[in-house]
Amino acid sequence: MILVDSSVWIDFFNGVDSPPAEKLNQLLGNEMIVTGDLIIVEVLQGFQSDSDFHQARKVLEELPLFNLCNKDLSIIAAENYRALRKKGITVRKNIDVIIGTFCVENRIHLLHHDRDFDPMEAYLGLQVISC
Repeated sequence: MILVDSSVWIDFFNGVDSPPAEKLNQLLGNEMIVTGDLIIVEVLQGFQSDSDFHQARKVLEELPLFNLCNKDLSIIAAENYRALRKKGITVRKNIDVIIGTFCVENRIHLLHHDRDFDPMEAYLGLQVISC
């Protein structure tokens, strides 16, 4: 099971030739790709064209969906953020800490194109898909 971060979906839908977007293209139809509520928000909010919005929405709605945060996970995510801060690492977006924590806690691999996840891989045990 692979959760795909919004950073990859954005490249994918915008036709950006990045290794993670290319990896996603290879994985679709061959691996179980899942998404999350917060990822859908991040991806869909960026579309200016209604037709592009609806096309991306259709693709994302076909994937199994997880609610990425609840009370217990929010506390663990805060602990993870604090643990990284104690190491001198500041994650730029809280949503990335939530996504990374969700993946760690549920043993789900993450496909991403965002440096905020690198320290989570190094220090928190986040499993990532290499490109």
